[in-house]
Amino acid sequence: MRHALSLFLILFGLWLIMSGHYLGWLVALGAASAALTVWIARRLEAIDHEGHPLHLAWRGMPYWGWLLVEIVKSNIDVARAILSSPAAIDPSVFKIKAGQRDELGWAVHANSITLTPGTVTMAIDADGTFTVHALTRASRQGVESGEMDRRVSRLMGEA
Repeated sequence: MRHALSLFLILFGLWLIMSGHYLGWLVALGAASAALTVWIARRLEAIDHEGHPLHLAWRGMPYWGWLLVEIVKSNIDVARAILSSPAAIDPSVFKIKAGQRDELGWAVHANSITLTPGTVTMAIDADGTFTVHALTRASRQGVESGEMDRRVSRLMGEA
């Protein structure tokens, strides 16, 4: 029940912020749409610790800040590679083993890799092995360093 309530509050809060309308009947419609979305999600059994991971909320704040910095640094790296000579682009496909133990950890790790410009997680095997495409040598080295894996493991409470 707390997952459903939390989801409702987040959806309704986002609706309020993004709509910019605060008339009574419009706010009521926003609350109704958030409630309908939560009801549908509950019927689909999509509200659980994986679909709405409340347990990661506070632990996630430092991780998301670190990831934002990594995204900016990767943007600069990719822009530099594109604007410089064609030799700076050195695409590669490689495999890494994720240190997380469950699908939620794998999903967070794989999505974090994909959010970072210059890298895309192409596949996740059943044993937690990721197939990753990197645009530059620096992008590949960043993934292979294992820093993101360690941080995601810490986020998931596994380290």
